[in-house]
Amino acid sequence: MLRDIIKKEILEGITSAKFVFTFLLWGILILVSVYAGITNYSAEQKEYATAVAKVNSSSDPSLVDSKYESNPVLCPPLLAQKAKQEFNKQGFSEWIGKIMKEWRIPGLGIAVIKEGKVVFSEGFGLRDVKRGLKVTPQSLFPIASCTKTFTAVSLAMLVDEGKADWDIPIREYIPSLRLYDEYATNHITLRDLLAHRSGLPQHDRMYFNRNITRNEIMERLRFLEPSKDVRERFQYANLNYMIAAYLLEQVTNMSWEDFVRKKIFDPLEMKNSNCSVVESQRTSDYALPYREDDGKVEEIRFFDVNIMGMGPAGSINSNLADMANWLLFHLNKGKFKEHQIVSEANLGVTHTPQIILPGGITDEMFYSSYGMGWGITSYRNHLMLSHGGGFDGFGCFVSILPRDQIGCVVLCNMEGSLLPYILTYTIYDRLLDLSEIHWNERMKERMAKVKASAAKRNEEEIFRQGDQTSNPLEKYCGKYEHPAYGILSIEKEGNRLKLTHNNLPSFLVRLYYDVFETEGKDFGRFKISFISDEKGAVVRIEVPFEPSVKNIVFKRMPENKPI
Repeated sequence: MLRDIIKKEILEGITSAKFVFTFLLWGILILVSVYAGITNYSAEQKEYATAVAKVNSSSDPSLVDSKYESNPVLCPPLLAQKAKQEFNKQGFSEWIGKIMKEWRIPGLGIAVIKEGKVVFSEGFGLRDVKRGLKVTPQSLFPIASCTKTFTAVSLAMLVDEGKADWDIPIREYIPSLRLYDEYATNHITLRDLLAHRSGLPQHDRMYFNRNITRNEIMERLRFLEPSKDVRERFQYANLNYMIAAYLLEQVTNMSWEDFVRKKIFDPLEMKNSNCSVVESQRTSDYALPYREDDGKVEEIRFFDVNIMGMGPAGSINSNLADMANWLLFHLNKGKFKEHQIVSEANLGVTHTPQIILPGGITDEMFYSSYGMGWGITSYRNHLMLSHGGGFDGFGCFVSILPRDQIGCVVLCNMEGSLLPYILTYTIYDRLLDLSEIHWNERMKERMAKVKASAAKRNEEEIFRQGDQTSNPLEKYCGKYEHPAYGILSIEKEGNRLKLTHNNLPSFLVRLYYDVFETEGKDFGRFKISFISDEKGAVVRIEVPFEPSVKNIVFKRMPENKPI
């Protein structure tokens, strides 16, 4: 479906929109250092080198001497000053109302932090369209993949306590661990998992919409093929954070959910936050999920990641009031109201680049990297840590500019929207007193290109009725199994074949011979290849569920095999 192609284009093609992970390297500093190493230091260079070393050792931008702050050659760009502007709210709410209509967003919330204070926290639009209920600072929204930062902080706490180590192979903590690759099994570390450099691709269809536990997923990891070697390349995968959380559960004898509640929510006074959309729906103030499909905005069902064992990668629900405390905690280097919740050193590890990210370069954001649960970038020469989140019916963007002591969270109840990014960048431009960039127009142009590209792909991939199949349709029917991906069933309904995998059904449309394609907006479009043996009997199905590795092979199950 066109919507699925657009979503894929957004996720894969707009790196700055999804993660906004760019990091400005200390290029000028390096050039100055090299030059100084082959020539005699001037007095000014010696003084400057001392000043930079002082800053590097403390990570405190206030230590930059004022005479260097305005010097574009001597002052590295990431040594940004604190925000100069007060948050100018004049006309802001009216502008948000206008832009929400343009992007067809039912409701959203924005909170802004500046120098240790919440300077803006307000809901806009409706959390429930049918009942006309407004978004408030207490309205709960799923934060989706922004959950990963909570998981990373949880592991940093274990490192503080000596119960885990960033760089000791995790098999030391999970002796039963078995991955597809023996080297990865014996060498992969927490740092590798939390930085998405484990070599594992997403393999999302292995657990998507499936009732499966973390224990069951761990037992099936050895059947999931990696697409890269360990530490070779950044590859975003929810599985990495599930494995890290499983380690936490093994060494603490607590569930990840209980650990987060006790060690993070409670001390940070995140009183309304939880780890389940089911729990959110028991409260009096929560947002409903919406999707725009074929030009119409519709309410859809809640997406529950907990049934899939993926809570540590995306299950937290929160509101503006609680997320403001979360940003304050990070901006204050692990401290909240004079209580050090996690050490500055290990929180700093999660804020530090661990691997370079692929992606393009723009004038505003470039040289991207990933820490642990944070993308790291320069936003217009200001250090920015950020992460986006989104799944069915919701989207969010959480970010901080640590050297400027400002931060922003935007929550909305519409999937796939770029509005959280538009709002965040506009807010930062105002606070930093930067020249205006028309982010709304720029993002609309980008979205138009994505839609045009998706439409072209959709046109190119129109279903093609091919020649006759090798067998009567009944011969394809049965159950097929992969040791990790589970059971895929084929049945005949009328004069068509219907496939079901992980409780998601889809009719099949024949492309040619024994190759079909799924249809249906909930399932997505995949080529389904039926493979026969030398006697003509269908013995397996191959599906490119994970495009970065070989096709996933489902072998035909004996008819009398119990499920």
